[in-house]
Amino acid sequence: MRKTLFALIILFALAYPAFTQETEGEAVAQIIEEAQNSNFQIPFLNLQVREPQSNNEVALSIQLILLLTVLSLAPSIVILMTSFLRISIVLDFIKRAMSLQQVPPSNVLMGIALFLTLFIMWPTFDEIYENAFKPFADGQIGFEQMYDEGVRPLRLFMFRQLDGNHDTIALFMNMSGLEQPQTFADVPTYVVIPAFILNELTLAFKIGILLYFPFIIIDMVVSSILMSMGMIMLPPVMISMPFKLILFVLVDGWGLVVRQLILSFL
Repeated sequence: MRKTLFALIILFALAYPAFTQETEGEAVAQIIEEAQNSNFQIPFLNLQVREPQSNNEVALSIQLILLLTVLSLAPSIVILMTSFLRISIVLDFIKRAMSLQQVPPSNVLMGIALFLTLFIMWPTFDEIYENAFKPFADGQIGFEQMYDEGVRPLRLFMFRQLDGNHDTIALFMNMSGLEQPQTFADVPTYVVIPAFILNELTLAFKIGILLYFPFIIIDMVVSSILMSMGMIMLPPVMISMPFKLILFVLVDGWGLVVRQLILSFL
């Protein structure tokens, strides 16, 4: 169809001097006739706003609104339902622990977190594509089945990250007034998501505390030396930051942090 459209444009450009001798109505009629002869169909767009004439039209409008809502919330879904939350918080802790203000920039850290998230979540995304999106695009399953097949890998990923910590699930189950589930399948998705988020925040802060310890020791040693030398007016951060960077580079800090972050999700 694109080749046909391109050919029509070329023909129209070549025949433009002849069209100048014709009226506008004849020129339009000729273009439409050529398009019909080449099996090119002009799409019909109807942008009118009117009252729905059946329940199916109402349901279709609601589905469209829900789809637009999901698309607008897609960044939040990526942040809160994947490994992005833990990784971004840990990387920010590293930046603050080394007393770095502008390097690396926050956009760079978020980019690193995004690509690490793609690396970690790729098997899950691939399963969603193979079991949900592809069959739906081929017309083999309906929308509801696509949703069930698509949310199942995410639920399994979030449940694995809880790592036996069912206290958060029990907390939200009790707050929702639900009975104690027998299996994980009995836990609603709207309970799994906040439980997963709370667990990720807890783990990220635990990792951040462990990252702070060696840098705090360097700050304390530098501060003690400066006070013993009587250099009270000199900011300790100015002296300790190079030593932090040297320590971080010597132990291959980025490699260790990234490796442990990835292993924490496996």
